[in-house]
Amino acid sequence: MKKLSIYMLAAMVLCSCAGRSGKAVADGNNDADADSVATIQVKYATGFSVRDSAGVRLLKIGKKDRFALVLSQEVAVPEGYTKVVVPIQRTICMTSLQLSNFTILGAHDVVKGITSTKNLFNKDIRQRVEDGRIVKIGMEGEFDTELVLAANPDIIFISPFKRGGYDAIKETGITLVPHLGYKELNPLGQAEWIKLVGMFIGEERKANEVFNGIEQRYNDLKEKASQVATRPTVTSGEMHYGTWRAVGGKNYLAQIFRDAGADYVVNDDEEAGENLEFEKMYALSAHADYWRILNAFPGEFSYETLKASEPRNALFKAFKERKVIYCNMKRTPYYEISPVEPDVLLKDFVAIFHPELVEKDYEPHYYRLLK
Repeated sequence: MKKLSIYMLAAMVLCSCAGRSGKAVADGNNDADADSVATIQVKYATGFSVRDSAGVRLLKIGKKDRFALVLSQEVAVPEGYTKVVVPIQRTICMTSLQLSNFTILGAHDVVKGITSTKNLFNKDIRQRVEDGRIVKIGMEGEFDTELVLAANPDIIFISPFKRGGYDAIKETGITLVPHLGYKELNPLGQAEWIKLVGMFIGEERKANEVFNGIEQRYNDLKEKASQVATRPTVTSGEMHYGTWRAVGGKNYLAQIFRDAGADYVVNDDEEAGENLEFEKMYALSAHADYWRILNAFPGEFSYETLKASEPRNALFKAFKERKVIYCNMKRTPYYEISPVEPDVLLKDFVAIFHPELVEKDYEPHYYRLLK
């Protein structure tokens, strides 16, 4: 095989024509059409950065992980970087957030393993699991190494939560790539991780196009909501096992509330919030205009159900005035696709807080007022 020049490799790595076939430019053609080059610019995400240097795409994820994306094993990479030949053909996703990236890019063919099908709505993924094209490898901390090896992934996207359980997988020698989208505090930052996945599967151009649409729709509606005359207040969560898990003031959901023209009752600097006693949450939320709840209720969730789970819930203003905003994960693909649809989440909330800003016949996708 003819050895490629370093300059040609640079053009090939950047060329969006690469796709999953791995073909970028015709042999012998050293000039890349400027219109076909798909560079990656990170605008909102804080968990990864990328730069192209001498035929190698250098990717930094978090504080310590470094990857060099190349088109051939023969390409030398800087010290301290893990080499990954792209586009990858096979991978395993550990979370629904990661899977959402592949769904929106139309790249289910690359996914060969997932952890669970619980609350999974996507018919294509379910069919692939049923016919064996995708295997279930178990849950965090209880991975089936044999099934992982059977999936034969080029890389595995991991989500380094506390439970982890990746030590056994590390012993297989398969490259583990952290996907830290769940840590992003900006809704657009979380969605921007589709660009990272796009780089691994050779779909940089598509990732850019899809994200640009998300960004445009989000920011256009955010601008409209920023001009409202009045801003309602909103609280979030409910009691579970004696405590209330409050979304922090820096959380991406709190940001969506603000961008939708509302004020979140928890305005602290906590990123993920904390478990609060009912009394403390009531002091914060008693007079909130709206109350957002997300759960997986096996049936028809109602105000009666909410009161039955905790009688003191009936004391909240939002309960009394029937302004509970609700999403049932058993009926909507919330975690399955919403991470790459912050524009849709935003519109759902704007339709509730400021219905005059959306079309009259708008049909909510995730959240609606509880009847």
